[in-house]
Amino acid sequence: MTGVTGEREHGLFPAHGPGRERDGGRGRGPESRGQEREAQRLARAALTRVLEPGDERAGRWLRLTGPVELIRRLTVEDGSAERLPGMTAARLGGYRLRAAAAEPRRDLAAVEEVGGRFVCPGDREWPSQLDDLGDARPVGLWVRGRPDLRLWSLRSVAVVGARACTPYGAHMAATLGSGLAERGWVVVSGAAFGVDGAAHRGALAAGGATTAVLACGVDVPYPRGHAELLGRMAEQGLVVAELPPSAHPTRSRFILRNRVIAALTRGTVVVEAEYRSGSLVTARQAQRLGRFSMGVPGPATSGLSAGVHELLRGEGVLVTDADEVVELVGDIGDLPPVRRGPVLPRDHLDAVTARVLDALPYHGVTHPRDLARTAGISADETLGRLYELHSLGFVEREGDGWRLTLPSARNDDARRGGT
Repeated sequence: MTGVTGEREHGLFPAHGPGRERDGGRGRGPESRGQEREAQRLARAALTRVLEPGDERAGRWLRLTGPVELIRRLTVEDGSAERLPGMTAARLGGYRLRAAAAEPRRDLAAVEEVGGRFVCPGDREWPSQLDDLGDARPVGLWVRGRPDLRLWSLRSVAVVGARACTPYGAHMAATLGSGLAERGWVVVSGAAFGVDGAAHRGALAAGGATTAVLACGVDVPYPRGHAELLGRMAEQGLVVAELPPSAHPTRSRFILRNRVIAALTRGTVVVEAEYRSGSLVTARQAQRLGRFSMGVPGPATSGLSAGVHELLRGEGVLVTDADEVVELVGDIGDLPPVRRGPVLPRDHLDAVTARVLDALPYHGVTHPRDLARTAGISADETLGRLYELHSLGFVEREGDGWRLTLPSARNDDARRGGT
């Protein structure tokens, strides 16, 4: 017999009362605790095939009963499922159809075949920040890749945006991805075309860390055009999903996936997004969870930047490079370099010399006595300052007077490293 019903008949899901998972098996021997933990893992693996991601009603049932008891109620017709808060006959019928086809051991074996594993709440590798989602927390996560998901998530930033992005958007996403990776941050995105793919590739090109959160099984190459990219991430980074192996994406699953991206990271950066965009859903979810939401500005005339600009008009923070992102989400002392325009030779003049230079008219020749009167210093000091300005290429002598160096001559000097 297959399915969860068959698992129960073979004793793989022993019946336990509400709260058994939270009890953790205190007072039992190591073997008993290990068996209970294994039963919980199997139950959670089965539930990832029965429940849709982000189902808060089911999340409440899971919190109240624990995974083993919940899967029991959804598979045994003893009337206990009908007593779950909010359960209806139509919902129960759908859950039982899925539960009958669930084979958790097969799914666990399938993920192992592709070098993956199943991570549950309570595991050492479980990222505790996902608990901020409350009843919308994932039942568990299917993971491909060698790195530790919890450790990688502690220092991670999401970079998301439009699928049909412009060359500017792709460039900014790749630059952010590589810049964050070079600074030791993990770049998290959804592996979609456009901004997501550019961010992942930027991180990989810098030899850094990147995580893809999928809306399908970790063994499903979606989109197919990113099969090679997903393969590289499974080798060099992490590929994560709530859905079990072989599960395919749907429109609603993409939106629900975004809450995991927001919760998993310290902040979300949006690079190009229209008014109605899943990327904005991620950013707003990040705000609700107390994470940072950031946006990269674009042309005011671009519809692909309209959503980002709307985000920035609210609680979003404008960022233009990785340094500014790290300053916001990083630890104390993670400050970007001081920003200023180019330093010109004129900036090095002392105040008195600069005043003499300012006193010279743009056209014509001026006598030192007239310059002294305008600058408010003696004639001798004015003359000394004029010779200093002459050595720097700012002025020229003409007879007894002085004039500014012609613009063409100054431009030639600028090309040689002058003004």
